[in-house]
Amino acid sequence: MNGEPTSSQDPWALVLGASSGFGAATSFALAKAGFHIVGVHLDRRATLQGADEVAANVRSVHRHAWMFNTNAADESKRNEVLDEVTKRWSRFDRIPKFTVLFHSLAFGALLPHLSDDPQNRLSLRQIEMTSLVMAHSLVLWTQALIEREMMVEGGRIYAMTSTGANTVWKGYGAVSAAKTALEAHVRQLAVELAPLRITVNALCAGVTDTPALKKIPDHERMIEIALRKNPHGRLTQPQDVAKAVVALCVPETYWITGNVIHIDGGEFIVG
Repeated sequence: MNGEPTSSQDPWALVLGASSGFGAATSFALAKAGFHIVGVHLDRRATLQGADEVAANVRSVHRHAWMFNTNAADESKRNEVLDEVTKRWSRFDRIPKFTVLFHSLAFGALLPHLSDDPQNRLSLRQIEMTSLVMAHSLVLWTQALIEREMMVEGGRIYAMTSTGANTVWKGYGAVSAAKTALEAHVRQLAVELAPLRITVNALCAGVTDTPALKKIPDHERMIEIALRKNPHGRLTQPQDVAKAVVALCVPETYWITGNVIHIDGGEFIVG
């Protein structure tokens, strides 16, 4: 959309990790469903094109796309984003709130726990950083939205987990621990936000060919295994998850909360 609106009754979604993969697809899908998008991403110049494409896609369906290229795990940056959103919203006749928070931050250390080379094994700083970005940031963003009264009652919070929370893969230990923590946060937030009728769920996609997947050691073998296991004979696509998010955002899903929802075409249940 061109220019700033003076009023809006349309729903808004906050997408963390909006420039690629699940975040990019979900931003566009929600926009097509009527949501304006506030997207947070962290990209260098070489990968900024992804964020620009997301913004263009969202605007092509006449929705607002407010994109912030910043570190979503940094407290001061988080406050800057929310301060700016609040400032822009203040120009509206009716102040909006977020209906959806979608958490898809994928930035973590992919190193083994043990190695003869100290430079090639996880450090405490890397473990803490991975958990902050991929797990604890969900809590921190949720706290900020609730404290600032920027989330509607009856809203939806979704966070991307993975089967790595329950399985072992080379170099995936820090991410696995983070995803396990994320699922615990989802359960706790679901209970604590119940009085506000805000549902909180983790979404577990099947193996999906995203930029994040390509960083995992031996990801080619992961793809091969998934193609053999999945009863549909293909990988999960970001659009599969995005469509599920839109479907789960309808008011009738108010009783679904505190769960890990698999969006994988049956991949997880096949041994």
